[in-house]
Amino acid sequence: MTQKVSTSYIIVLGLMLFSLFFGAGNLIFPIMMGQEAGINVWEATAGFIITGVGLPLLTVIALGYSRKSDIQSLASRVHPMFGLIFSIILYLTIGPLFAIPRAGSVSFEIGIRPLLPESWSTIGLFVFSIFFFSMAALLSLNSSKIVDIVGKYLTPIKISFILLLIVVAIFNPLGPFQEPIERYTENSFFHGFSEGYLTMDVLSAFVFGVIVINALRSKGVESGKVIMVSTMKAGLIAAALLAFFYSALAFMGASSVSELGMLNNGGSVLSGVANVYFGSFGGVILGGVMIVACMTTSVGLISSCATYFNKILPKVSYKSFVISFAVFSAAVANFGLSQLISISEPVLATIYPLAIVLLILTFFHNAFNGKKEVYQLSMLFTFIVSVFDGLNAAGFGVKPVDQLFTSILPLYEVGLGWLLPAFIGAILGIIIGMFKPRSKEKEEEQFI
Repeated sequence: MTQKVSTSYIIVLGLMLFSLFFGAGNLIFPIMMGQEAGINVWEATAGFIITGVGLPLLTVIALGYSRKSDIQSLASRVHPMFGLIFSIILYLTIGPLFAIPRAGSVSFEIGIRPLLPESWSTIGLFVFSIFFFSMAALLSLNSSKIVDIVGKYLTPIKISFILLLIVVAIFNPLGPFQEPIERYTENSFFHGFSEGYLTMDVLSAFVFGVIVINALRSKGVESGKVIMVSTMKAGLIAAALLAFFYSALAFMGASSVSELGMLNNGGSVLSGVANVYFGSFGGVILGGVMIVACMTTSVGLISSCATYFNKILPKVSYKSFVISFAVFSAAVANFGLSQLISISEPVLATIYPLAIVLLILTFFHNAFNGKKEVYQLSMLFTFIVSVFDGLNAAGFGVKPVDQLFTSILPLYEVGLGWLLPAFIGAILGIIIGMFKPRSKEKEEEQFI
């Protein structure tokens, strides 16, 4: 049984993890944040890196630490029904509700829209989404090495082109940083923190972390400690690369406003920057690379989601799920990238705090002996606050509740009011657990 993992394999895992996280959609948020934050870009970027890099890294490590095989078994520490519901919501969020349609919208925004007259944008998106998701469904239904080959060669090409764009932008910036938009004039760090939710990387990390763990186990590694250390090392490699690219893209966005003006979404910003530096030819290359990259991302997500739902609903075939997710994603993609991002914000504002608290509790699982009361009360108190954050993000804030929470919860106005309730819930859970009779059933084995 192998209990040592070579440095070269750790590097391979780290690069693989970076590629999984660094989808085409992740390009659009830091560059758009840079445009909006202006002279406050570095403060906002620091917050963005915490949720867009630091927390996904901790999630991957937490999965290695827990030795759980999937997100459902990990979330079932709260309650089996919660584990099921949370997993379903997570897969729908990184699947047909948001991430898969976003891949199609980003493809259109960067690859096709700059080539069309503005009056053709709506019909263009409709036609493109039908073609894009029909191809994604076809590839998902047929086992083929096409996606693997495209992913293997396209990822280096995509990263190389973006890196070239970044180097040019750093040494020859488009212009000076401008004044921030209103919401970034104050509390830029916390707004950047919330902006990192849009990457969905913490949610994706619950799936990607399992891929890393399974890759280690395929090499014969069974020791919980070795798995945890190896996932941490691989995660640090991925995190360092993500932090660099996010920071550089934020800089690119902040320096682009004087040349491009304030645009509607990051896809338009990225396409505009590429056209300024490399002309229409550069824009075409970027567009083509992004379309194929988004295709491989979509196929991977459709396949993962269809596999999961086929597992919990075996009477519905894998093929049926693939077709359903592709059709639904095509419909949602037609809302457009900007509208799709705004629709996702309330959902992410509600579920992201739950994911963050779950991963924090995972690290302290041994400290409170895995008492369910700790998980349950901490998650409950978190949800009570985060659901109102979601309502505020949707524009349906409940004023009396907001006023109450603002007066008693630190950082509620910047979307972090759930921190104190989560901590109080955990403390109450520990106290209640101390007086609850010990279950006769064998407790879950603590991990190393």
